[in-house]
Amino acid sequence: MSSEPTKLVTLGGGSGQFALLSGLRDLEGVDITAVVSMVDSGGSTGRLRDEFGILPPGDVLKCIVALSPHRDVARVLLLKRFIEDRRLKGHNAGNMLLTMLSRYAGSFPAGIQALAEILDVRGRILPVTIDPGTLVAELTDGTRIFGEKAIDVPRGTQREKIRDVFLVPHHSETISVYPPVIDAAWWADYIIIGPGDLFTSIIPGLIVPGVAEAFRKSRGKLLFVMNIMTKFGETHHFTGPDFVNRLEDVFGRELDGIIYNSARPDEALLAQYRQQKAEFVQLDPQDAGWGQRRIYSDDLLETSGGIVRHDSRKLAGLIRRIIAENRPSS
Repeated sequence: MSSEPTKLVTLGGGSGQFALLSGLRDLEGVDITAVVSMVDSGGSTGRLRDEFGILPPGDVLKCIVALSPHRDVARVLLLKRFIEDRRLKGHNAGNMLLTMLSRYAGSFPAGIQALAEILDVRGRILPVTIDPGTLVAELTDGTRIFGEKAIDVPRGTQREKIRDVFLVPHHSETISVYPPVIDAAWWADYIIIGPGDLFTSIIPGLIVPGVAEAFRKSRGKLLFVMNIMTKFGETHHFTGPDFVNRLEDVFGRELDGIIYNSARPDEALLAQYRQQKAEFVQLDPQDAGWGQRRIYSDDLLETSGGIVRHDSRKLAGLIRRIIAENRPSS
């Protein structure tokens, strides 16, 4: 008799969650639920949100593509952008399809389910909330920046550090967690946070009321996939412990484990990133300050195309080893 699958819940957004899910999709014996932040405000996603009043589809679409066995074909077709028609120009086919399915089905989660069904998605994809809102960052000088896109791409060469981020609801007094997210967290064996931009992909999902509490009370182990590089305007000069401390402030508890890429990109590539004020994130796995937190360190690096990111297969391979290491002996 086969054992129960290991229940994995991921939270994040953007290319980081796409990389993680692309690897997890091919693991045997896992049940995947991807929880997606809902604050993307740029490009096609931002236009659809403003024109149709729907939740931002962009990061959800990336998760759908990542978890589909038809990923390569779906990525080409659904991420292709229109160029001829004046109104469609700049939109991609997947965002438009998800928007239309959501409007016809009557809700954004129903639209997600419909597109996932079309593409034979392995796992579930849940918006962290179905209440529209805007992400706001408060800087150390008191300045406030409205919208994920504006926070993500700072203007000029200098900007104060982010002191706090919060969500402003559009049509109600509060923003609430989408209830199935609470259920997924409760039954999870592992909750995997990241990789992704700390203040625009990860924390926005955690500050939706009810999410951090659900993750804190979960019976599952809480893992954080450490960023490989810092990002100017968000995590400038952050060290590994800085990322962890900021996350644990939101959770109100310690992480159980930290997944860390130990492979340093070559100096030529690092020099290119320094021009963007980005630095390699370092931590010492042997530092006694980590206490009970487990450090899972390995070469997780992918640098093709001159871009530093996590390698999907390496990341999934390490997570498979973590699961095997913690599996109770029969």
